[in-house]
Amino acid sequence: MTLTTKALLKSLWVFHLSTGSCNNCDIEVLDCLTPRHDVERFGIKLAGSIRHADVLLVTGSCNRKSAALLQKLYKEAPQPCFVVAIGECSLSRGIFIHSYNCPQPLDALVPVSAYIPGCPPKPEAIISGVLKLIRKVKGKR
Repeated sequence: MTLTTKALLKSLWVFHLSTGSCNNCDIEVLDCLTPRHDVERFGIKLAGSIRHADVLLVTGSCNRKSAALLQKLYKEAPQPCFVVAIGECSLSRGIFIHSYNCPQPLDALVPVSAYIPGCPPKPEAIISGVLKLIRKVKGKR
């Protein structure tokens, strides 16, 4: 296990990107940061810039405009950068699957490390998904 991987186990900094969602998933992500759910107890902190983040949280179906932005942000992120798809729209494009403006799923644009299903997923599911990502980084199943 490298030094970078050991640091990721103790403090994951996440950058939240909404690629055109209905805002329900965004509210649930922000609810995880409140004192009621308090993800900071796991060392998870919201980063203001992708250049300081270890994890990219993506909500919403990726449309034509946001696809270029998503790929640009992924390239700017320090490596290793983990991508977490949150909500039904980012997993399978949800109700926008036959839309002309959402041609590709998220995992066709960037490699996705964890999927958190739901419309919208509850904060407990989001926390569970990020903790599974931490276990994946450790190398345990």
